Amino acid sequence: MAITMLLSKWYSFTLVLLLTQVCYTSGQIKKTINVLIVDGFSNHDWKQTSNLTKRILEESKRFKVDISTVPLDSMGQAQWEPAFEKYAVVIQSTNNIQNQALRWPRRVELELENYVRNGGGLYILHSGNNAFPHWKEYDKMIGMGWRPKTTGYSLEINASSEVVRIPPGEGNGTNHGNRFNALIQILNRHPINKGYPDQWKTASTEVYNYPRGPAENLTVLSFAYDSTSTKKLWPVEWVVAYGKGRVYNSSMGHLWQDEIYPLSYRCIGFQTTMIRVAEWLAIANVTYPVPKNFPSKDQISIREESDFPK
Repeated sequence: MAITMLLSKWYSFTLVLLLTQVCYTSGQIKKTINVLIVDGFSNHDWKQTSNLTKRILEESKRFKVDISTVPLDSMGQAQWEPAFEKYAVVIQSTNNIQNQALRWPRRVELELENYVRNGGGLYILHSGNNAFPHWKEYDKMIGMGWRPKTTGYSLEINASSEVVRIPPGEGNGTNHGNRFNALIQILNRHPINKGYPDQWKTASTEVYNYPRGPAENLTVLSFAYDSTSTKKLWPVEWVVAYGKGRVYNSSMGHLWQDEIYPLSYRCIGFQTTMIRVAEWLAIANVTYPVPKNFPSKDQISIREESDFPK
């Protein structure tokens, strides 16, 4: 029975991926991409994070977004089934940094591992990389996260734009300074950042210093100067290959308690990147264009608070 259920889920997941691939021909979108946001606990405002993420993606007319909220009671967890196989992309937004007793059921952890390993797309949204230090395969999927100095490698960018690998025990644990308008600098060209300027400024962003983890099968896409803390250069975005799947991880997307539509989410650069990331995770390609008002090296680009579908 268990093998039959696993095969059924695998066939359903494969069909979702095939249909998604077929729907993209000659740059024309024939069918929307199914995306799942997983939320339910965080030291950030996870309800507003999910709300804005859903709106940004669906406004592009490329995605249909569902939300699965992790139950906190044992009976609810026993019945919780996010059904990853129905989606081309999963956005992971839960974060248990302040209460590590909050976890996903072990069977759902294994389901996510299998989903990504077999070709699924996983978006680690901001504080999602602070989560689950107990889960070793999660560390491998995210590449680097918020971890103590004894855990995993950290990647720093030197003055020559080279990646420096810092071993466990050296340097510091993960941290960040104050939010600021960070200058994002492209390190590796990729479908996600194709057409972006070499440097562009995003609003009200946390730059994580000393992100740590296995840092395997990982490509740093961009980095920024940590002007409010270490005065060093740290990765801001990276992608990880996990089995046949693709993972995107970034510190962009901060949304604190009681914020409704903050500058970090009103940034044209962030919104464009979120859409292009989700598309790449689903089909390994990007068709969403870079808008004319994309930020420049010297200027952020912000949507008006009223310029957003309610």
